Amino acid sequence: MDFASASTHAYDGVRTPGTPRALATEAVHAGRDDLARQGLHAPPIDLSTTYPSYDSRAEAARIDAFAATGAEPEGPPVYGRLGNPTVARFETALARLEGTESAVAFASGMAALSAVLLARGSLGLRHVVAVRPLYGCSDHLLTAGLLGSEVTWTDPAGIADALRPDTGLVMVESPANPTLAEVDLRAVAHACGSVPLLADNTFATPVLQRPAEQGARLVLHSATKYLGGHGDVMAGVVACDEEFAGRLRQTRFATGGVLHPLAGYLLLRGLSTLPVRVRAASATAAELVRRLAADPRVARVHYPQISGAMVAFEVYGDPHEVIAGVRLITPAVSLGSVDTLIQHPASISHRIVDAGDRRDAGVGDRLLRMSVGLEDVEDLWADLDAALGAGPAPAMGETIPRARAGHSRAVV
Repeated sequence: MDFASASTHAYDGVRTPGTPRALATEAVHAGRDDLARQGLHAPPIDLSTTYPSYDSRAEAARIDAFAATGAEPEGPPVYGRLGNPTVARFETALARLEGTESAVAFASGMAALSAVLLARGSLGLRHVVAVRPLYGCSDHLLTAGLLGSEVTWTDPAGIADALRPDTGLVMVESPANPTLAEVDLRAVAHACGSVPLLADNTFATPVLQRPAEQGARLVLHSATKYLGGHGDVMAGVVACDEEFAGRLRQTRFATGGVLHPLAGYLLLRGLSTLPVRVRAASATAAELVRRLAADPRVARVHYPQISGAMVAFEVYGDPHEVIAGVRLITPAVSLGSVDTLIQHPASISHRIVDAGDRRDAGVGDRLLRMSVGLEDVEDLWADLDAALGAGPAPAMGETIPRARAGHSRAVV
């Protein structure tokens, strides 16, 4: 099967060719459709960094073709920095799940975002319009201009007015890290006009939303999180159309931010259980949200309209004491693993963002972010309940600043 031409439709031997498969089916079979015909069940791991070729003229022609368009070379692999068969299986599968023509994988989520900025900057389009909050390191990369970019921060309603002739990208994250604020992706895409919209879909995953269907040209994932799902692989990936994928492959080749084949294998394996993991963790998260919202020790709970396994909540007491008090839940940065993690964004994931900018984006000093895993809900609640302790009663007239209206759901 030609995977490139089967990015959104596939044939499973039962349904009519061209009939879309359900997400759960694609998660299990995408990127693996050819295995049975090869007498294989598990996908092979190709660890080669280089590949033999006795026809140097043909190799020259293939390299010239890659240099011109960034299209994947026809025929056998050439060199590990141009591409790898195991990684390509993951890219095929993720593109199918996101409903895009292609996907390009990188060594980390930040490497993926850097490649997008470099690809646009190479065309003289260095200006970025972005909506806070974003993941802290994404915010820092844009604000510091480390790759020569210039950023204009705005709210969704101000995107159209913020665009300039040299704007190369509009970036949003929905649900956002760590407040779980949401934006109307379709409205934002309309406001972008011809400027590509990059939507960070790390928190939602294609199980809960597919930004490309709402007008985003680029869909970014820190694949380290839910796509891998077990806290044992670091990666990033951009799902997009084939034209943009070619630019990203050329950037990846030039900068060397390639994904290791073993990581590609682990990610492909992680995708097979992605729908089951996300739905199970989301059900547990929703129950924890219900209990936290009714708890007098909790000032506010943030949970996205599309649901999911991420929960943010603000406490009346000392958030650091909550972090120190968990025993079953792991106090650690990152998210999307099978075990539940909790962290204090103002101290870790968003520490690199200016304190004033953090607060303006709704990332207060009492906010905690929790990535709900696959443990039993009663065990998780028992641990949270103990970590929250007696908790101080709110002071007379005390209020916790709300997240920006219209961008998140606050459960109180």
